[in-house]
Amino acid sequence: MAEPGVLTILVTGGAGFIGSHVVDAYLRLGHRVVVVDDLSRGARENVNTQACFHRVDVCSSELDDIFRAYKPAVVNHHAAQVRLSESLKDPMHDAWVNIMGSLNVLKACAEHGVRKVIFASSGGAIYGDPETLPAEETQPLRPISPYGASKAAVEHYLRVFEAGWGLCYVALRYANVYGPRQRTDNESGVIAIFTNAMVKGETPIIYGDGEQVRDYVYVDDVVEANVLALDDRAQGAFNIGTGVGTRVKELYAQLSELIGYRGNASYGPPREAEVEKSVLRIDCARRQLGWEPRVPLAEGLRLYVDHVRQGGGPRVGHS
Repeated sequence: MAEPGVLTILVTGGAGFIGSHVVDAYLRLGHRVVVVDDLSRGARENVNTQACFHRVDVCSSELDDIFRAYKPAVVNHHAAQVRLSESLKDPMHDAWVNIMGSLNVLKACAEHGVRKVIFASSGGAIYGDPETLPAEETQPLRPISPYGASKAAVEHYLRVFEAGWGLCYVALRYANVYGPRQRTDNESGVIAIFTNAMVKGETPIIYGDGEQVRDYVYVDDVVEANVLALDDRAQGAFNIGTGVGTRVKELYAQLSELIGYRGNASYGPPREAEVEKSVLRIDCARRQLGWEPRVPLAEGLRLYVDHVRQGGGPRVGHS
């Protein structure tokens, strides 16, 4: 795909795990980047010093002032409530942040002439238990958690804003993303959870029987998808994963061998509303974005373990 010119890009959730890496990549390309994050989950030290940072909630009326001041051409929307368990405990809060917050972003985009929105969706939650594996973009969206439902709802709103306001969009449906800056208090971050426990000599917990299958994609590959999505020709929804499924038990064994951990895992009850198997077909992203995952799981695990051993543990947000 052709390289875009210099853009002003507003990144919501730009102090978080994935969003902060996306900010770094956009800055390396020479773009002007504005970060909006309320630091409820992100960390200020994740934010590149070259970015313009504003501590603002995406649900706030202050967001409109930031759009007016910077006039972004592109908005990369990563801000979200991301914990499945929290969405079950408080679906109203999940909907407030993920749906109403996203609507506030989209309304500002429509009113201030934004050209494109890149939305961080969820391939792990949006399909529910897929009809076939690997799941492809044409499958029905049948989420089984409020979190998955909120991500699906925003994708519907993206289509509405495209039809009604001419706002172009790309929805990137992420598999299980892992890598540096990932927190250990999010259920989907099992690699970060296992690694940090093993390195500390603590006992990791496997919830359920460990037969759950997931598609693990390294954060650098996810960032590359966000870069390619800037191209004007990139439009629609794309799965961003590897197309390869790994059982949680297998993941535990690989990390144990890599770290030299000799303990046994303890087992806890299955998590409520957890999808049993999630693997994403990525042919559409290959064909239309020119995107290909480059970091196989074995290499990604090694990179992440080295990062943790060198003191690069997860950063937490500031209240």
